[in-house]
Amino acid sequence: MTSVYDFSAVTLAGQETPLRQFDGQVLLIVNTASACGFTPQYKGLEALHRELAPRGFSVLGFPCNQFGGQEPGNAAQIEQFCTRNYGVTFPMFAKIDVNGSGAHPLYKYLSSARAGLLGPSLKWNFTKFLIDRQGKVAGRYPPNVRPESLKREIEALL
Repeated sequence: MTSVYDFSAVTLAGQETPLRQFDGQVLLIVNTASACGFTPQYKGLEALHRELAPRGFSVLGFPCNQFGGQEPGNAAQIEQFCTRNYGVTFPMFAKIDVNGSGAHPLYKYLSSARAGLLGPSLKWNFTKFLIDRQGKVAGRYPPNVRPESLKREIEALL
């Protein structure tokens, strides 16, 4: 059976990383962007990561430029933006597509495992997928759902 742990992704530093390294953790996987109205959610994502990481939780950020060209930067620019403006310490991966034929295999899995209100495609940046300790999709949340409002759902899986 497929789980998020069966995939790998390239980090902002260019390193291929098997998601198996997060095996047994609760994850919040988010497609991010630096120039989006939802970009301030980085603050809430980082707060959740810092508070709950000792209990086996991690946020995984996947920059995406498919929505309004809101992530135009390269890996170094994205990393600098996230660190300087939001103190991001959670893992950030290289820019990917989340929809269409070029979508990253992880996102093909996520969106088919838990469709949104209007189907499997993501509608915008900062769509969130909550992953249980077995690597299965436990929830999908639209961009307007603030990260801190997910704390109860995350803690229930920890």
